[in-house]
Amino acid sequence: MRRLPPLGALRAFEAGARHLSFTRAATELGVTQAAISHQVRQLEDWLGIDLFERRGHALTLTAQGKAYLRELSAAFDQLAEATSRLSAREQGPLRITVLPSFAACWLVPRLEDFRRKHPDIEVHLTSSTELWDFLDERFDLGIRSGLGHWPGLKVEQLAQETLAPVCSPALAKRLRTPRDLRKARLLHDTPKNGWRRWLEDASVEGVDADAGPVFNDAGLALQAARAGHGVALGRLMLAADDLEAGRLVQPFEHVLPNDFGYWLVHPRSHSRRADVNVFKDWLHAAVKATS
Repeated sequence: MRRLPPLGALRAFEAGARHLSFTRAATELGVTQAAISHQVRQLEDWLGIDLFERRGHALTLTAQGKAYLRELSAAFDQLAEATSRLSAREQGPLRITVLPSFAACWLVPRLEDFRRKHPDIEVHLTSSTELWDFLDERFDLGIRSGLGHWPGLKVEQLAQETLAPVCSPALAKRLRTPRDLRKARLLHDTPKNGWRRWLEDASVEGVDADAGPVFNDAGLALQAARAGHGVALGRLMLAADDLEAGRLVQPFEHVLPNDFGYWLVHPRSHSRRADVNVFKDWLHAAVKATS
């Protein structure tokens, strides 16, 4: 006979320890913060040890709490994976949340290739800047831009981002050297410090790095550049199709590596889902073919 503490108390501790927050654990599990605190105390009483060090509102794990979290997280991941393999959801659509710029400029033009190769997998794509926190089941997979720090999740890098000026072919004829940018309108996306960093890295002086319109989406800045409205500091992965087709031109060779990259993010419990892995494999191959 197994000697186990109450399952609810184990879930409360695992969620609270993973987030180091009883409030976020309560949101994840759909209960009150007080219930999480009570269940964790119940577990500590049952075990006869302290799992958390409590200093005011701050939570830290004891050494025993850290060791217990590692074991419990692995056990819960196995339970989630076993349930996922039996779930009818796996036979349903693959729900993906993607940044609007990545969706419009790169992913959507390639989705037909995925459909031809895998007609049995239906993809539901949601374009949003909202960062899905994986506390609900709206999506199965996310594609995001960042530094790759999403604790508790399975994270795989798709590509590192690089930046370079891009513009329409007509405008490019007037840009012989980077100093000619003094006479051009700069197009910005957010965050707005990209142009300043590129100009400094390229040792270009006399260009107002702050002037020009700002777009809240990198795809919109590329659209404005295609229309001849100015020079965008293009994210080259997103601009790849336009550059290949000649709708955009990269007038200067200098390229600035960006700290941010594109990442696949999903709960670890989805790691054995067939549809998730098929899409991930296809996506990695498509990125490799682009670069």
